Amino acid sequence: MSSIMNRTMTTPNVVEIAPEVKPPTWRAKLSRNPEWFTAALIVAMCVIVGAINPRFFQFATLFDLLHSATTMSLFALGTLVVLASGGIDVSFTAIGALTMYAITKAVFAWWPDAPFALILIAGAVGGIVLGVINGVLVHRLKAPSLIVTIGTQYLYRGILLTFIGTTFFMNIPHSMDRFGRIPLFFYHTVDGLRAVLPASVLALVIAAVVTWWLLNRTMMGRGVYAMGGSLAIAERLGYNLRAIHLFVFGYTGMLAGIAGILHVSNNRLANPFDLVGTELDVIAAVILGGARITGGTGTVAGTLLGVVLVTLINSVLILVGVPSTWQKVIIGAFILIAGTLFALQRKG
Repeated sequence: MSSIMNRTMTTPNVVEIAPEVKPPTWRAKLSRNPEWFTAALIVAMCVIVGAINPRFFQFATLFDLLHSATTMSLFALGTLVVLASGGIDVSFTAIGALTMYAITKAVFAWWPDAPFALILIAGAVGGIVLGVINGVLVHRLKAPSLIVTIGTQYLYRGILLTFIGTTFFMNIPHSMDRFGRIPLFFYHTVDGLRAVLPASVLALVIAAVVTWWLLNRTMMGRGVYAMGGSLAIAERLGYNLRAIHLFVFGYTGMLAGIAGILHVSNNRLANPFDLVGTELDVIAAVILGGARITGGTGTVAGTLLGVVLVTLINSVLILVGVPSTWQKVIIGAFILIAGTLFALQRKG
């Protein structure tokens, strides 16, 4: 009995108190999922536009948005990969314009009955070649990718306008014209109009899935994010920086080439001046989707949400009487708000 009492008296009662688990703050949530901010802006804009113009809430509007956003989305997915690696590319529209116009003109002149799949592959290969040139220059020159791609943008545009042509033509190869008319789905609105979901949306879905898989399920994707986080650390970890540079710019060029071919097919018009000036809209969409300009971050879902937001601003606001001159003002304001919120959550 006494031994039990002694043990009881000599052994202190230790009560372990679990540390208090605080619920994540809005800053932490925004840090992990920055695309939530973009999604909230989209919902708010849809509610406002729908309240002003109830006709906004119909499938025809969705089909028009998807049609308008296909080319920009392909450009944005390529831009996401470059931004995630810590670089920036502004030559993708020039790559898209050069490949689409040169290939369309060549096919129409020499093989007007060429199958569309072959034309699409030619656009992808042409884009890869032009993109890899960017990657080689960035890696060999050790120069900022912005400077390099500004130079190649002018180079590619100059080659197009000087040696290939400056006039648009509506006579495109038959297979491209047929593909542009293929509907995935269509219906007739109450006004008797035919609302069509184009087949080119399939290319967007495939590109989004492939980009997500490359960035999240492959060693190359890990290398892209690692290089964007810190070039020196990525090199110490054993990543091949040359291979990553060639991959990110080649992949961006491939998507740009595909986007160019689809652009001609959907519009049934080859214009060498098309796509010029959309670079800032694309980069804005990727940044609004949560990617940092300094690299190391960014998601496919956020990028697509950013494209939706920019497309809504550019295409839908005019339906409710907002002048087109205000579109850039609104996009700029959203970028500043997003940048401020992301900066606050990093400090928190």
